[in-house]
Amino acid sequence: MSGFKEVDVNSLNENVFKLIGEKWMLITAGDKDKLNMMTASWGGFGVLWNKNVTFAFIRPQRYTFGLVEKNDYYTLSFYDDDKYRDELSFCGTNSGKDINKTEKISFTPAFDKAPYFKEAKLVFVCKKIYGQFILPECFIDESLGSNYPNKDYHKVFVGEIEKVLIKE
Repeated sequence: MSGFKEVDVNSLNENVFKLIGEKWMLITAGDKDKLNMMTASWGGFGVLWNKNVTFAFIRPQRYTFGLVEKNDYYTLSFYDDDKYRDELSFCGTNSGKDINKTEKISFTPAFDKAPYFKEAKLVFVCKKIYGQFILPECFIDESLGSNYPNKDYHKVFVGEIEKVLIKE
């Protein structure tokens, strides 16, 4: 597994608020021939339908969106924020529609049901089990609609965590 070991999700002691909101994550999807990743600072972890799950929010105009839609699996990966902050920033501000991001950053692709990168310190391999667009009429706090001035609502993908990989 490319220098990783598989661990039980219940053995983790990570602060997911810091991981996602401060350190950011890469959402990666595709196959061995065609992959793309995007940086995200919105998302979550939890238990839903008696399964350990992740929540990935992706706008439809993102190139990664089509790859997550097309494939059964995606990964969420986390990095040492100081060392890889530039790469994460690059992946969040450039589109795979325009360039091959894997050729522009120093990350090495790996694959386990979905692509991820060997430089990650923590990877969640997730099987899609549900997806739905955010519906503006469902906002209880209507001010949250201000996050969507172009009405390009995210689709939330719920993924069952099938594997957790930690860098050895």
